[in-house]
Amino acid sequence: MAGKVNHDYHILEPDVWPLIGAFSALTFTTGMVLFMHQEDFPSAWQIVLGLGVMGLIATFFSWFGNIVKEAQRGDHTPVVQLHLRYGMILFIASEVMFFVGWFWSWFDFSLFPSTISEVVGGQFPPTAIEAVINPFSLPLLNTLILLCSGTTVTWAHHSLIHGDRDGLKKGLWATIILGLVFTSIQAYEYAHAPFEFGGNTYSSAFYMATGFHGFHVLVGTIFLIVCLVRSYKGHFTPRQHFGFEAAAWYWHFVDVVWLFLFVVVYVWGGWGAAVHG
Repeated sequence: MAGKVNHDYHILEPDVWPLIGAFSALTFTTGMVLFMHQEDFPSAWQIVLGLGVMGLIATFFSWFGNIVKEAQRGDHTPVVQLHLRYGMILFIASEVMFFVGWFWSWFDFSLFPSTISEVVGGQFPPTAIEAVINPFSLPLLNTLILLCSGTTVTWAHHSLIHGDRDGLKKGLWATIILGLVFTSIQAYEYAHAPFEFGGNTYSSAFYMATGFHGFHVLVGTIFLIVCLVRSYKGHFTPRQHFGFEAAAWYWHFVDVVWLFLFVVVYVWGGWGAAVHG
């Protein structure tokens, strides 16, 4: 029969959103460059950056929406799901290397402070840092919150596998709330930190590493909110739920990164320095 599908692959129809997404990403990065030179482009950077952000948001909604529709149509066969898993694994691997860069800089600054003694006084934390954040205060609380969130997202996953949709929703609600609480506590921590961003190696590496992790927590929370909305719409089955599975993997990755940040940055990185709070 003409047009009959005799394979397990999903042949995508031509779509304009990858092209729009690519141009939006280019516009966004161009806007960020103009922002860094805003004294030369006092108004242009706002227009370019705004267009890039709007294009990226539109791409996320439309492109990801198309993927959800494909899943609901049954286009995500076991073979397609396997390849999606490979893609998610590679994406998380790239994220791991992203954070390796920040950890690398942290260890470089902390283990070899004498190489930049004119900046940090030959010690780490630098002499400009009068006090560091107490790791066993808010950071420890946030560690417990993220560990609990890893448990609740696993609860939701197991509930889904066993057909318990009520447990799926409750687990997602609990994980999302814990994620929002974590973000709120980190914002409070930043607002009351005894040092500002920039000016020395400690504060720059601290805010870049923990700040990008906080951004990933926000992205993961949005990821889980989308899964929660889909669960209320009746999406996901015990045999086909890659969208939720990808969100759970991403959330566990965020948890593991935070454990490294807590031990390396908060506890070991500020060892011996005066603590604040």
